[in-house]
Order: sequence, then C-alpha cells, then structure tokens
Amino acid sequence: MYQALYRACRPEVFEEILGQEHVVKILSHQLKTDTTSHAYLFCGTRGTGKTTTARILAKGLNCISPNEKGGPCGKCRNCQQIKEGTFIDVVEIDAASNNGVDNIRELRESVNYPPQIGRKKVYIIDEVHMLSPGAFNALLKTLEEPPENVVFILATTEPEKLLKTIQSRCMRLDFKRVPVSIILSGMKKIVEERGVNIEESALRLVANAADGSVRDGLSILDQVLSSGEKNLSRDDVLLYMGAVSEDFFIELTDLVSLKKTSDALILLDKALADGKEVKQIEKDWLSHYRNLLITKFIKNPEDLLNMSGDNIRKVREQSMHISIEEINDAILKLSKTINDSRYSTQSRVLLELAIVSISARDYRDTVEPRKKEPVKEVARPVEKTEKKEDPVKAESPVETPKEYVKKENKKAVLDGLEVENGKLAEVWQDVISAGEKEMGGSFTVVKTGTELERIDQMTFLVSCTSRFASMMAEQKRSFIEKFMTEKLNRPMRMNLELAEKKEEKGPDAEEVKKKAEDFLGMKITLE
Repeated sequence: MYQALYRACRPEVFEEILGQEHVVKILSHQLKTDTTSHAYLFCGTRGTGKTTTARILAKGLNCISPNEKGGPCGKCRNCQQIKEGTFIDVVEIDAASNNGVDNIRELRESVNYPPQIGRKKVYIIDEVHMLSPGAFNALLKTLEEPPENVVFILATTEPEKLLKTIQSRCMRLDFKRVPVSIILSGMKKIVEERGVNIEESALRLVANAADGSVRDGLSILDQVLSSGEKNLSRDDVLLYMGAVSEDFFIELTDLVSLKKTSDALILLDKALADGKEVKQIEKDWLSHYRNLLITKFIKNPEDLLNMSGDNIRKVREQSMHISIEEINDAILKLSKTINDSRYSTQSRVLLELAIVSISARDYRDTVEPRKKEPVKEVARPVEKTEKKEDPVKAESPVETPKEYVKKENKKAVLDGLEVENGKLAEVWQDVISAGEKEMGGSFTVVKTGTELERIDQMTFLVSCTSRFASMMAEQKRSFIEKFMTEKLNRPMRMNLELAEKKEEKGPDAEEVKKKAEDFLGMKITLE
C-alpha cells in the first residue's frame, strides 16, 4: 500500500531529524548519561518534528542496542515495534479526541502497571493543549510524581494555552521552524532516490512554500511527484501547486499602482479561470510586496528572496516606482484579506475588494518618478517654450518606423505636422466627442481639464490643468492613443504635462488709490 511521502520519509533515528540540532543534542546526552527527565513538553509549529522526536526518544529509552551517542539503533526488535506502533509500553494519546476527565483517570490507573517489555513506559500526549481544565487538574499530580519507570512526553503547537502548573512540571524543548536550505537539501535526496530531475529553482519554490514545516513541504512535493513526470521545470511545479508566476504579480501590481482597476480585475479573473487558487494568490501577492520592500533597501537580496536573478531585477525595477506608503498599505490590506479569507466562503470577493481598495488611494505625491527615456523624433515644426514636465507619467520609448525617416519623405512629414498643429483644437475636440460617446460622464474630467498642445511625428503632448486631470487622462490613455492613431493614420503615443499656473494680475495700486479718494473725499498718501 502506498504511503504518503511525509510518512515514508519519517526519521527513525536522531541523525535523520532536520533542523532541530539543539533538541537532538540535549536528548542524546541525557540518554547517554541516563539523566532523562520524567516529563517533557515539546513546543513548536506544525511539521517541525515534535511527535517524531517523541517516538525516537521512546526508542532510545527502550532500545536493546543503543549507539555510541546514546541514541536508538532503529533496527532492534523494540525499535521496529515502536515504529510500527505495536510496542505495548509506548502509548500515544490524541488529546483532541481524548480530552475528558475520564480519559485522564484511565491513564492514571494504567500508569501504576510496570512496563511489560521495555525498560520504560512512555506516554506521548499529542496536542495536549486540547485537554479540558478538569483533565489538566486530574493530570497534575501524576505528572509531577509519576512511577519510576514512566515518562510523559507532551506535544503542543500552542504552549500558551497550557496551565503554568503543567509547564513547570516538564522540561520544555522548543522546536524551531526548519530553514529553507535544510528542507531543500532533504528534498534533493528524496528526488534523487526516485530518479526524478527537478530544477533547483522549482525545488526551492516547494521548500519555500513549506513555510518552515517539513511535513508541509513533503506533502507539496508528493503532489508534484504524483504527476509521474521525470523532468519537472519551475512552470510545471507552479502548475501543480496552483500558483502563478512572478510575472503575473509584477503585472498585477503595476496595474493597481497605475489605478487601472478594471484591467487588474480582468487579469485576476483570467488567472482564476485557469484554475489558480484564490488563497494562494493572496499569499503570493503579499510575498511579492514583501519582495518589493526587500529589494528597495537591500542591495543584494538573493539570499532573502526565492527567485531567479532575472525576476529579482524585474522586482527591483518595479520597487523604484512604488512608494513605501503604497507597499505598506498593500501589505496591511492583503494581510487582513488573508485573515478574513480563512473564515469566508467568498475569498474571491475579498481579494477583488483588496484590489479596488489599494488602487483607490492616491500615492502620487510619494511615488518616485519613473525613469524617462528619450523619444525619437524626426522634426519639431514649431519651437515653443518648454514647460515643466509632470513626473506623474514617464514617457515611453517610441521607435520611429523606417518609412518616416527616409530623406525623400522628410519634407512631406514636416508639411504634414505643420498642418496637424494648425488644427489642434479641432483634433482634440474629435477625441473628446468620441470619448464622451463611448465612455459617457467618465470622460468629463478629461474634457474640462486637458488641452492638446502639440503633435509631433510619433507623439502628441497633452497639457493638464491639475494632477487629477492628469490621472484621469492616464486612465483613458489606451483609448486616446488608439483614436489619435486612427485619426492621424500612424502609431501615436501620448505624453502628459502639468500646465504652469499663471498668477492673476491684481488691480493697479494707483487706480485703487484714486477710487478711494473719490469715494472718501479726502487725499490718501501711499507709503
């Protein structure tokens, strides 16, 4: 019968335990010097080896031929029976389903009987924090002064729920989360034994998803290996895990940052239509914002981020254009979304709400301006005083088609530009009319707050009276550029700038003085 990977690869001796060297050292020394405690409390998150270590300790207490370090051999009759769960002197109790006073009373009665086969009688109580208050009180005296040949091992993921009187009667050993590098090395051995070739970046993705839990990591690896393929890439692992690539989160974050809420919601819908998990996307998107934070402050973040050098470069470039305020707000909102999703059947709605909430806030004043790249232009027919450009929108590089740069076409191009620049108001009015017809009232701000300043060979300049008008024009960019391309019969890109505010000229002082003298009937002297 097939066994799950986390069961088949369960450590049987101390040397096989991953990432808990401090625990192994203490227990090995106690076994070697015969100074073991009468009660232990194993604390730590899921999948870190608490129950496994308890079983190995039980083997060490009953092993017929322990090794030179004091640990169990794992091969003798007693070790094999403990492994199979048939050793009569090792009793495992699930406190989640045996949490009543009567269960503990039965335990107290059985404690009085001496071991039948081994040297020690071992009681392993898993998830001990699930015991009722009455059961805890019934266990207290027995736990403090058990018979000579009895050892209690209590395991819990929530030690703070235990009574202080219970904790004080035990030797507490804390199991830490297993580092990704150690989980990764263990997985490499497993896939090599099974003759499967997995890219290291793909295997690291699995190890990182384990979140410090060896059992979780082996469960994910088991899912990936169940495909039956002998060669697996990172994309294959993402597919089997129900996750999406880093490019998806880069694009999603860009859309949210640029306030393109509708495009962001459509992108999410496509990912979910492809079978991706909502909760996995929430966690991975939160990790992406964490990656933006790390790359913003750390020069060489390779050791902290689980991604390729090319993806690190993309994330670093994106982090330059997103403010700390936006990253902070996104992390807080996504953290709340993840927590709320645990208790909701509508996780998708919560994620969509998070997208809308993040994109709704205006971070423009704190965003580092995007790096500008020069726009290639053949000629500029009218020289005007350059106005201060708005850092809200960076100009995108525009490649000039070859047919527009041929010498024989240069005069025709210049003549055409001069004609177009003579009809700026007419062209822009056509854009506004088409926008209102297609988008209705949402185009009103563009109508009242913008003006077409100049048409160049492959670009056109739009002046905005306010940052809000600039933002709205940016949201309508795709439509405006499409219409201008059709109108002028060549590819066009839009550049935006904020119009300089003109100071209103006040009334002349002498004029005011004269009117005041006429009204008051007296002479006024200005100092």
